[in-house]
Amino acid sequence: MRAWELAQQGWRQADIVRALGVSKGAVSQWLKRAREGGGPQALRHRPPPGRQPRLTAAQKARIPELLARGPEASGFAGDVWTASRVAGVIWREYGVRYHRDHVGKLLRACGWSPQKPITRASQRDERAIET
Repeated sequence: MRAWELAQQGWRQADIVRALGVSKGAVSQWLKRAREGGGPQALRHRPPPGRQPRLTAAQKARIPELLARGPEASGFAGDVWTASRVAGVIWREYGVRYHRDHVGKLLRACGWSPQKPITRASQRDERAIET
C-alpha cells in the first residue's frame, strides 16, 4: 500500500525500493497489481496460496461421522482405521483420491489419528514367549 502511495506522489520505482527496503521485483508486482486491479484495493486481496482443496469444508466435517460407524460398517475386517482404509472410504464417498500420507493430515485436522494394526504371527506361542 505504501509503495502505491509513493508512486502516486511521483516517486520513481528505484526510490521506492530503497525507501521500503524491498526488492525491485516486489515493487514492480505491487504497482502492476494496483494498476490492473483498479487501485490500492487490489493490493488488499491476496489469492490463497496453493491448490484448491479437493474436499469441501462440509465433506471434511463429515469424515469423523463416517469413521464413527467403524471400519466393519465400511466393509473392512477388524476394528482398526488405517490411513489406507480411510483413503478408501473417502474415495467411495466423495470420488476423491488421497495418498495415505495425506490422509493422516486430514485426520489430525479432524482430531483423529490413523491407527497401525498390530501384526503378529498366527503360530505365535504365548507360553514359549513367557518362558
